[in-house]
Amino acid sequence: MKTTIMEVMKSTVDKFGSKVALKTKIDGEWTDMTWKQYYDQVRTAGRAFIALGLETGKGVSILGNNCPQWFISDLAGIFAGAVPGGIYTTNSPEQCQYIAEHSEANIAVVENAEQLAKFKQIRDQLPDLKAIVLMNGSDPDENVYSWDQLPALAKKVSDKDLEDRIASQKPDDCCTLIYTSGTTGSPKGVMISHDNIIWTARQVINTINAGSDDHIISYLPLSHIAEQVVSLHAPYIMGCTVWFAESLDKLGDNLTEVHPTVFVGVPRVWEKIQAKMMTAGAQNPPLKKKIAAWARKKGLEGGYALQKDESMPFLHGLANKLVFSKVREKLGLDRCNIFVSTAAPISMDTLEFFLSLNIPITEVYGMSECTGPGTVSLPEPFKFETGWAGPPVPGTEMKIAEDGEVLMRGRHVFKGYYKNEAATKESLDEDGWLHSGDVGIIDDRGFLKITDRKKELIITAGGENIPPQVLEGKLKAIPVLSQVVVIGDKRKYLSALFTLDPEKVESAAAEAGSPAKNSAEAAKCEKFNAYVQGKVDEINKTLARVQTIKRFVILPEELSVEGDELTPTMKLKRRIVHEKYAKEIESMYK
Repeated sequence: MKTTIMEVMKSTVDKFGSKVALKTKIDGEWTDMTWKQYYDQVRTAGRAFIALGLETGKGVSILGNNCPQWFISDLAGIFAGAVPGGIYTTNSPEQCQYIAEHSEANIAVVENAEQLAKFKQIRDQLPDLKAIVLMNGSDPDENVYSWDQLPALAKKVSDKDLEDRIASQKPDDCCTLIYTSGTTGSPKGVMISHDNIIWTARQVINTINAGSDDHIISYLPLSHIAEQVVSLHAPYIMGCTVWFAESLDKLGDNLTEVHPTVFVGVPRVWEKIQAKMMTAGAQNPPLKKKIAAWARKKGLEGGYALQKDESMPFLHGLANKLVFSKVREKLGLDRCNIFVSTAAPISMDTLEFFLSLNIPITEVYGMSECTGPGTVSLPEPFKFETGWAGPPVPGTEMKIAEDGEVLMRGRHVFKGYYKNEAATKESLDEDGWLHSGDVGIIDDRGFLKITDRKKELIITAGGENIPPQVLEGKLKAIPVLSQVVVIGDKRKYLSALFTLDPEKVESAAAEAGSPAKNSAEAAKCEKFNAYVQGKVDEINKTLARVQTIKRFVILPEELSVEGDELTPTMKLKRRIVHEKYAKEIESMYK
């Protein structure tokens, strides 16, 4: 039976009212909010928003890092019959304006003075905007309200007024907008319904056997569908506890305090953890290194044995006792049952690194347009395979079109793009199939493997179709490389832009006989470049001739969100990279 977010949350509060829902660190101490307190605050904020002029169907723009106020604002907007839309904290005032204007936002909720300044700069261009709510602190501006003022504002609106708005909503109504992070062009507003969210989240919860005893850490951008499903929506369905990380920089420390039972990371997060572990391992004495190498060999053998339901290799249990259990404990992942990578392709090197430590990462493939997950797999025999994204979400359909594109159909598929009928028709066909824009293959078990973005396929001057992400994954196995961008569309051969892992430059330089001390020095050093060339040559031997990398350029620093080369979820903006490094790219084809 279809239902709404409000009905589901009320049911959970009735069942788990006194249980801890949210945990936040304030002045160095973790503070609790129960499900009853959380629910009451959502209703209070909903009435306050109505008092500030929030109309049914209008937008609520939310700009801030993960915190209780973000969750409460989002759900309060939904309770009040409006449509919340998250904005990435790294967005410029112009980007904020586009989303607030497009969603006809009546209210903007911002984290602090820095984010408030963006809205003050653009509010004259936002005719629908009636008020700005500040999560932290206060401001003398008469149209800016502090979070502490919401209870008093709520008294101007009766519970019945809020109940009327709740009762008027139907399960198939659009209740939230997810703005695509825009690897190309302006972001599109993905219309997600109550039923999309509740049904999809329940399918995932049932598949991974999650429940009220689970602990989740919220740290990825809440503007992204993956984080919303995992840490905002799924918890009020199952009544578990969500902890808010203090920041991405403090994630490592927070993990050791939280000990989550489910952990979701984008590839860049897993790569960063891997890099830190490898750097720390390099400092170990020789005997400890030998034990670690032996254990990792056993771990990798064991990981692949698990996938085929074969018996564990001899002494795997000893390796677990000596190494794996200690690694998990040190990372804060000792009680974690599910390790997930999502939002972008992850390299085989990283997957095998963690598999060798008895941390089997399962990949989830999905997109905003299918309410997050399109596939879901478990670290159990025959239910996952390293490098594959697993089978479709139970109750959904998936197939490969004639041109290789991945198509999906089911209750998880979105309602369309807000105010963009042309784009909706491009993505949703008459038979209800969602055209993903991704190229992939499905094996005889129904497992999906994504090979590339349909629009990112490189077609060389010789007419060869080359999926860059596959090659980039192989090249990332070179330890000193941090990021790889393969170039070659309409070119005679393939080339690549490399960035270096700052923590590994010095040791790699020593191995190369280079005096370089940092990435910028290494990029210019002939000996260092020759060293990297040798590593590239080794990988080229494993590739078809048309796939080999003929030339490369090492960039002096890593690609970043701040540099506009990555989206906030760490996806590569290829067009921006091509424009920004056009000179370097052309130098490889002279």
